[in-house]
Amino acid sequence: MSSKSISGFSKKSKSEKINWLVAQYLDSSPQAHDLLTTYWHPDAELQQKHDEFIENTLSNFYMPFAIAPNFQINGDIYALPMVIEESSVVAAASYAAKFWMKRGGFSVQVISTTKSGQIHLTYSGQKEALTAYFERVRPALIESIEPLSKSMKKRGGGLLDLQLESRTEDLKDYYLIDATFETKDAMGANFINSCLEQIAAHFSANAIIAPEFENTQIRPQVVMSILSNHVPECLVRAQVSCPLEDLSQEGLSGQEFAEKFVQAIRIAETETRRAVTHNKGIMNGVDAVVLATGNDFRAVEAGVHAYAAQKGHYQSLSHAKIQDGQFIFWLELPLALGTVGGLTKLHPLVQVSMALLGHPDAPQLMRIIAVAGLAQNFAAVRSLVTTGIQKGHMKMHLLNLLNQAEATTTEKEKAAVHFRDHEISNRTVADYLDSLRN
Repeated sequence: MSSKSISGFSKKSKSEKINWLVAQYLDSSPQAHDLLTTYWHPDAELQQKHDEFIENTLSNFYMPFAIAPNFQINGDIYALPMVIEESSVVAAASYAAKFWMKRGGFSVQVISTTKSGQIHLTYSGQKEALTAYFERVRPALIESIEPLSKSMKKRGGGLLDLQLESRTEDLKDYYLIDATFETKDAMGANFINSCLEQIAAHFSANAIIAPEFENTQIRPQVVMSILSNHVPECLVRAQVSCPLEDLSQEGLSGQEFAEKFVQAIRIAETETRRAVTHNKGIMNGVDAVVLATGNDFRAVEAGVHAYAAQKGHYQSLSHAKIQDGQFIFWLELPLALGTVGGLTKLHPLVQVSMALLGHPDAPQLMRIIAVAGLAQNFAAVRSLVTTGIQKGHMKMHLLNLLNQAEATTTEKEKAAVHFRDHEISNRTVADYLDSLRN
């Protein structure tokens, strides 16, 4: 067996895991060992809590925790917590928040909050026989999850509907049972999956003889049971608007700016290559708040991008128009979020985020996060159609470039002054530091 393979790794202590990893993969580097342990939290109890979030934890991976203030959302003012590593995202969100606060702020509404899961089946018999069997046992299937649903029902949630669907035109012998749920303030993944598995077990427990179909033996085979992160019915809409005369930007009149902006949005609605980057900018804002509030950004990303492709090709999630002298900019996002369960009650900084936002329920968090995406998109498109994206981005990226070059505090201060009026790039920063040092 290679020395780089190991049995029983998960049973070792954290220190033993680090020692083995450094010896086998990091050339026994004391610097690597010290770096991993340096990021341990000095509070042992708090560190243990973090260690238990996932398996085989070695250390903590720090991400910046920032605030974007001045968000007026449905009349209330918020400071949005954001966790992200990319330069200029927080600055762009803050700019958009301040810009729109002077123009009435953001208006948001939750359209729906339904989520779903499916039991995927293989059945080679008559479709009518399976359908009849499903209708016969459907009440018992719903009853079978009553013990699991009791707490959720008390909060106003639970199973909403259960339907059998044939997909045999797409895949031989393929059927599914589609279950829709309301999970209130929980994201609901564990609840939905538990319900689906219980329904599946009950549905396929026994072979059934159906006399009305020539004594057909109905024995559907369950392939798998799992929630879906495609949540087009868990939808929120955010919007801003103002008179055209309030939009003059960088030497452009309000009319000129609005026309360029709308055209940029239409390009993202039409051209997939542009739409992918356009939507990535929206997700810069969305993911940053999703992470800060302890939610699952991978699930959010998957659902959002599926929604962007629902019309047959991938396109912009945001839209804009000029109507009756008004500029109107909006987006609709599918967001399955939770404010209870998961890390929301375990991670101390998530609790700070929730407190900053006034301890929102799930629909309110949907509104806030949709606004973060719209704000980010406005700031990005505004830059693209006026000064270009790089001017502002590289200004915020300057400190990263200086740190990569191991600039001293004095060099950073001088560089900050110098690059107010000079182009920022890897080359110009390196050349400037060389001139200081030589």
